[in-house]
Parts: sequence; C-alpha cells; structure tokens
Amino acid sequence: MTSTQVLDLKGKKTGEITLKDEVFGVEVKTGLMHTALVRQLANGRSGSANTKTRSEVRGGGAKPWRQKGTGRARAGSRRSPLWEGGGVIFGPKPRDFSIALPKKMRALAVKSALAAKKEQLIVVSSFADVKEAKTKNAIAIYRDLKIEGKKVLLVLDYTTDESKTITLAARNIEGTKVVHVNNLSVKDLIESDVILTTEAGVNAIHKRFEVTQKVRAVPARPERKAPVADAISPKAKLKAKPEAKAETKAEAKPKADKAEAKHEEKSEAKAKATEAGEPKAKKETAKAEAQEPAEPKAKKAAPKAEVAEEKAKPKKASKEEETKPAKKSKKED
Repeated sequence: MTSTQVLDLKGKKTGEITLKDEVFGVEVKTGLMHTALVRQLANGRSGSANTKTRSEVRGGGAKPWRQKGTGRARAGSRRSPLWEGGGVIFGPKPRDFSIALPKKMRALAVKSALAAKKEQLIVVSSFADVKEAKTKNAIAIYRDLKIEGKKVLLVLDYTTDESKTITLAARNIEGTKVVHVNNLSVKDLIESDVILTTEAGVNAIHKRFEVTQKVRAVPARPERKAPVADAISPKAKLKAKPEAKAETKAEAKPKADKAEAKHEEKSEAKAKATEAGEPKAKKETAKAEAQEPAEPKAKKAAPKAEVAEEKAKPKKASKEEETKPAKKSKKED
C-alpha cells in the first residue's frame, strides 16, 4: 500500500493517509480507459438532431408547370431537395448513441484513471475552516495550496455541511469542477491537472470500490403437499416411476409370503381330509389289484427277436387257392 501526505488549508503537512492498492495501485489499462471515455462521450449525446424529407415539408402538392411545352426542366413538386425550401436528402434523424459497458469494466476503468493520476492527488484534512460560501475564500485556498490557475477536480462526499459550503465557494472558479465521489468518471480524471479531496473523500473512494463477497441467505423451503393425481406433470410421472417400482417390489414380498402360507395351510387340510376318510372306490380298486396274480414279465413284454421272426415267415396259401387247378399256358397246348 502507498501513502500520501495530508495537508491543511494553508498547505502545511499534518499527517499521512494510506491509499489502497486495490484502487490506486491497479495496473493502468489505457485501452479500457479509452473505451470508457468513448462510451461516456457517446452517452452524453442527446441524439435529437432532426431534418425533414420532401414528404414531410409542408406544401409542394401541385405540379409547378406542365410536363412539356414550356422549355423548362420538368418538375413535379416545389419541395424537391433541389429547390430552395425543399426537403433534405439523408438528413439526421433522432437516434440513440448510447453504448453499453459492463459494470466491472466501468469500475476498473475509473480505478485505472485514479492510479494514473495518483501523483496529482492532494488530500486536505477538511474544509471546516471555510465559514462563508464566497469565491474569494476558495481562491485563497488554491493560492496557499499552489494550484491556482490549474484545472482542479474537487471530489467531495457531501456527508457534512462543509462540503456544501466549499461547493458554493469553488464552483464559480474557472477550470474547477465539483463532483460527488459516486460520480467520478474517466473523462473528469483525465482532463484535470489536480485532484483535490479530503480524508473523508479518500475513504469514500475506497468504500465505493471495495470488493465484498455477498453471501445470499437461502430461505427455508416450505413443505410440499402431495400432488393431486390429475395435476401431476409428465416429467413428474417419469421421475416417480422408479420410486413406484421399488415400492411395489417391497410391498410384493410380504404379499407373496402370505400367499405361500395360505397354500401350505390348504395342502395340509387336504392331506388330513384324505387320511381321515378315503373314498370306497379307491379302497376296492386297491384290493382288486392285490388279488390279481402277477403275470410273468415274459408274457407282458415279448422279446424283440420273436416279433422279428414272425414278420420274416412266408404267408401260407389258403385252401381255395390249393384246390384251384393251375392254368395251362398256350405253349403247352
């Protein structure tokens, strides 16, 4: 951090004040300062220039003379741009010349100008000794501070009545411009030869460009009520699907266990009922099966070899075929 001396209204040193590097010690960026200056000059233009075209000028409705036969040049209106009192070709119209610049860039441009003009800064303890708002009092202060005849930029914070008094006393001096701390601009800083302010003004400049991290308080969210089925959006339905599936799976497990328990109870009841009283038909069939002799396995299932031999035997001729005489052939006759 750099420091500068503090003077009284007679030009004597009374102390020192530190200048923060975040404001007066930044890198001077001339390109950004030029952009801010162009913006300030452009935004100062009213853009109210206006001219009338031939259609907007009053009169000129009748043709001055006929088209042919007069020997003159043909003319259709007295308000032609070629005639005196006629319209203006491509004249200016009201327009907006304003240029936008981000807030941080504007602040950095002013800080660069302050850093460039740091050597021309004169800090006074206060203007409390100025009792009357007269120009001669301000000129006497300028003479004691050796800034008479220079372009002075008087920067005040307007927190006390003394600021109003010195404003009225100094505003009529040629080359002096009085500004509020919050209205500091690149144009005013560049054009001035001396920057005159007080200790309170320096502190106000520091406060204006102080970088603070704003912590936003997050309000507590109110509890949301269950949405109505008809009012649920499609996106909400898609999000609710996996949750619903998980719930159905969790609910399905106890249901499956209950179903298995009921099935086991039914099967046990049927088994008890069959043991208690079996039908008579089943008992009779069981007795009949027990009385029948068991056939030999050989009769039940004939071997494959016997079946094959029966198929291979030649068929025997019937009795009628045997009694019929054999027909003689013609060759034998």
